[in-house]
Amino acid sequence: MAFCSWSGGKESALSFYRGSKSGLEISYLVNMISEDGKRSRSHGVISELIKSQAKAIGTPIVQRETTWETYEEEFKKTASELRRKGVHIGVFGDIDLKEHRDWIERVCAEIGIKPILPLWEEKRKELLLEFIENGFQAIIVAIHSDFLDPVWLGRKIDRQFLFDLEKVEGIDLCGEHGEYHTFVYDGPIFKKPVEFIIGEKRWKEKHWFLELRLD
Repeated sequence: MAFCSWSGGKESALSFYRGSKSGLEISYLVNMISEDGKRSRSHGVISELIKSQAKAIGTPIVQRETTWETYEEEFKKTASELRRKGVHIGVFGDIDLKEHRDWIERVCAEIGIKPILPLWEEKRKELLLEFIENGFQAIIVAIHSDFLDPVWLGRKIDRQFLFDLEKVEGIDLCGEHGEYHTFVYDGPIFKKPVEFIIGEKRWKEKHWFLELRLD
């Protein structure tokens, strides 16, 4: 059995999809949330919507409250608990940030988990096209103001998005350096779409966020 490290975004969804197609039994999603329990630690989406994703996919989710300082400790505790339930593989959506892979491999080795990175060193455009062509549905929920304007918030990840993004100088097409983050609400791993309402835009520490609420 395996768990999938889950942010709620496109790389998480695509790594889950590829892992499942390769024959892995992904039994849990693991999602680290803010210390107050309200939001996903990585993308700022409310934790209840992340739970709604798991319910729509049909896979149990384990959410653990953490600060950035205690992230590793809490992640190891969570993965160790799953290992005692028979989970021996972790699926991660990283593409090519070596420091991230180094962290994943070190932490997993320390707790006896085998890490699998289905998207590793894939070409960005091909990953986005695979995501789009397989019917995944996602919108942008966060952008870094050094790279993109808030007008990008709420845009769907589709061919027009890819076409427009390719015109932006110096940007990683998959947002691997934090240029933007997404929320996936439908696709081949989902049994039903996630219902949500789009709210206001908010600004925090050089980032614009799009508030999503439960429908």
